[in-house]
Amino acid sequence: MVTHFRSLRDLDRAVIKALPTLPRDLAMVVGVPRSGLLAANLLSLYLNVPLTDLEGFVEGRLIKSGQRPVKGAAGAGKPKVLVVEDSVALGRQMNACKKRLEDAGMYERYDIRLAAVFVNPNRVGDVDMAFEVVPLPRVFQWNAMHSERLNRYCLDIDGVLCEDPTEEENDDGPRYLEFLENSRPLFLPTVEVGWLVTSRLEKYRKQTEAWMARHGVRYGELVMRDLPSKAARQQAEPHGVFKGRVYKRLKAELFIESNPQQAPMIAQVSRRPVLCVETMELIEPSGLAALTNRLAEARWKLRRRTEKAVKRVVGWNNMKV
Repeated sequence: MVTHFRSLRDLDRAVIKALPTLPRDLAMVVGVPRSGLLAANLLSLYLNVPLTDLEGFVEGRLIKSGQRPVKGAAGAGKPKVLVVEDSVALGRQMNACKKRLEDAGMYERYDIRLAAVFVNPNRVGDVDMAFEVVPLPRVFQWNAMHSERLNRYCLDIDGVLCEDPTEEENDDGPRYLEFLENSRPLFLPTVEVGWLVTSRLEKYRKQTEAWMARHGVRYGELVMRDLPSKAARQQAEPHGVFKGRVYKRLKAELFIESNPQQAPMIAQVSRRPVLCVETMELIEPSGLAALTNRLAEARWKLRRRTEKAVKRVVGWNNMKV
């Protein structure tokens, strides 16, 4: 199943591309809360016309524009208004918007045009203007952690749900325990996550579960590395390979990872897409990712073979790694 990702940069590009198709005599731009206000705000700035939200439009309120003069067109006939949503998937929100406008008699007073930036090809008829047609399923940067599809996703923990530990904190000792207890949250999901997949060690499960409970993170399963120490983890297969194998086994739709080096490795091992939140890009399995993965696995296998050879010669207990 192909997952379509759109970032804030993609949103901006789609809005700019649509500018030549928009009426230049708009009286105002209306954003459908909440994320529709992202696109509406951009349009309002680019066109330099007044901005409001849906209820503000119905009630006759505008959002204050600051010091820069902003003036909508005041030509003959009904004032033209562009009502904007960030996306239309199933059409429920846009149909509710239409009903609100109809019930308030706004179509009698204004020339209203409905627009959406990203529109499901099956719902293009729900709007007057579709800036870009994007099939389902899809993920947006601004609501990825609140999507109802999150129960089909794998999420990394450090760098996604919370900040990464510093080198000093990552000591596999008291500083690390302090980090596990007090790490600051980053992207906290508001719906249940399918799987948390982390390179944290199994011995820290209790502290990890306590942090999740304290911050209201709900999840189906927590998968950790069953290794005795940080040193053992460093000698094991790369983090990206471990996460990729778990991802593949679980048959999830998407893996959300923070590390730009691990993300392509996860994608190649699993043969599934990975969203890297540090770069905000969707990484698909590719030739480059395959090469990165093969090199990483080759280095790991070479190291293991070297260790076994040394063990045979000098004995495991005398070996320093």
